[in-house]
Amino acid sequence: MNLKNYTKLNKLKFSFILMTLFYTIAFTAFIIGCSADTNEETLNAMPLRSDSEVKNKTNNNSTSCSNSQVAENTLNILYSDPPTLDPHIAQDSTSASIILELYSGLVSLDTDLKITPDLAESWKISDDGMKYTFIIRDNIKFHNGKKITASDIVWSFNRAADPKTASITAKDYLSDIIGVTEVINGKATTISGIKEIDDRTIEINIDSPKAYFLAKLTYPVAFILDQESLSDPNWIQKPNGSGPFILDEYLVGEKLILKRNDNWHKTAAKLDYVSMNLAGGSAMAMYENCEIDITGVGMSDLERVLDPSSELNNDVVVAPLDFSQYYIGFNLKEPPFDDIYFRQALAYSINKELIATEVLSDLVKPAYNILPPGFPGYNENVKGFKFDEQLAKDALSRSNYSDIAKLPRLILSVPGTGGSAGLDIEVILEMWKQTLGIDVEIQQLEWATFLQMLNKKELQFFSGLGWVADYPDPENFLDINFHSKKSTNHNNYINPKVDNLLELARVEQNVSTRLDLYNQAEKIIVNESPWIPLWFPGDQYVLINQRVKNYKLTPMSVPKYALVEIVD
Repeated sequence: MNLKNYTKLNKLKFSFILMTLFYTIAFTAFIIGCSADTNEETLNAMPLRSDSEVKNKTNNNSTSCSNSQVAENTLNILYSDPPTLDPHIAQDSTSASIILELYSGLVSLDTDLKITPDLAESWKISDDGMKYTFIIRDNIKFHNGKKITASDIVWSFNRAADPKTASITAKDYLSDIIGVTEVINGKATTISGIKEIDDRTIEINIDSPKAYFLAKLTYPVAFILDQESLSDPNWIQKPNGSGPFILDEYLVGEKLILKRNDNWHKTAAKLDYVSMNLAGGSAMAMYENCEIDITGVGMSDLERVLDPSSELNNDVVVAPLDFSQYYIGFNLKEPPFDDIYFRQALAYSINKELIATEVLSDLVKPAYNILPPGFPGYNENVKGFKFDEQLAKDALSRSNYSDIAKLPRLILSVPGTGGSAGLDIEVILEMWKQTLGIDVEIQQLEWATFLQMLNKKELQFFSGLGWVADYPDPENFLDINFHSKKSTNHNNYINPKVDNLLELARVEQNVSTRLDLYNQAEKIIVNESPWIPLWFPGDQYVLINQRVKNYKLTPMSVPKYALVEIVD
């Protein structure tokens, strides 16, 4: 979903990721994020673990929280204010994690990352793979009790594509549908490829057969809204969705409370409430004081938490890799980053192995390619630039900017409001200075401003963010971020050969051939370095209070709170 702010998102594909979060919870990743203490958002990006890893632990030495300390049948988490609760304009993981609980789409991803029916009870795909016919569940309702019909679904897609909505993601996630591009460009008012057949049937026509199309419909921009409720200019304060939870209360900077939707079209949640603390604080201290039920474990607490004699040890769950990557991105229209050899020189100058071990305590894995390990299409033979001082200097000498004295001012933009940009970034800048003699300034920008400038491609180069998969398909990393026509190509990267490979992969029906096309594109992208891949997440340690059962740690954001149970 997209970008993750690693102070935490915000999910962009856009789930975006601030490095300060590294020191609180190891490695975070989810579509997008915006606060250094947002541990829950990090958890959303973690891979699925079996219930037995939590259930089989005894309570003898676990954190003890009495009923007087915690709200009965309420899941308590630390979170950040979402940039928006409008699914059609959300582009970050912080927003998406809440939106996934409030709204529904035609289909959804379950905690095993499989596409499952949601508002649609079934669908049929034509023999040519270009027509999808969805049968809508009977008697499904919005939170206010209003029945949802096919017309609501058609209207919602048209609203997402409407230029007045100003969706950042509609073009990239919906333009496979015939007529979406025309609406986005103001050449039509309705999407020609979506038709209401009757109250319970809609037909969606796409421009060519694409294996990932259904998966894209799990993204928030494809979610269904109530047209009537949007007539109220303040509708977002009480969104009328159809998901498993209702927005019960929201005080900016203080708290956000979700209440169970008893009339949800699936099995109603076991929780009464999900209470999100937005005020911030020390996550570990809050966990130990029974103020929150879940937290990641950072480097400073790792040793004592893993000590078998610690009362926290029985709460530890190990969550391996999530599908995300942290990187440095270049604007290829801005000198000196318009020069491939200059970018390669910077890539060769970073000793990722050293930083991962000595700076980040092996809580991350050095990244040399784009697709994360375990992700569909991952190929260990796709390798980028490993640390080599001589090759770095050679690449610089071949560039048009070999005379360091004549370099333009270099400003690395990161999300933040003061303090460190991240120890890893500081070390990288020092490596560039020592190896190449290059000085770089750091510019911190408030997250909303950073995101706005990133979308407008106004940053010279940038970091403090990452990309986490929105759905398990290599298209979501490679096509979304590097095709020249994609709005999420924040690098101004253009390579006709890459475009062609990505376009062939979109329609290729043979799985092996399709993945090979993506591997070919990835090799070119890595060599040309519009990104310098930095880190994949390593093993992550999470504390889950023993009263919480069935909390799924997933490699990407999916609806999950309806499965959670509180057992006191």
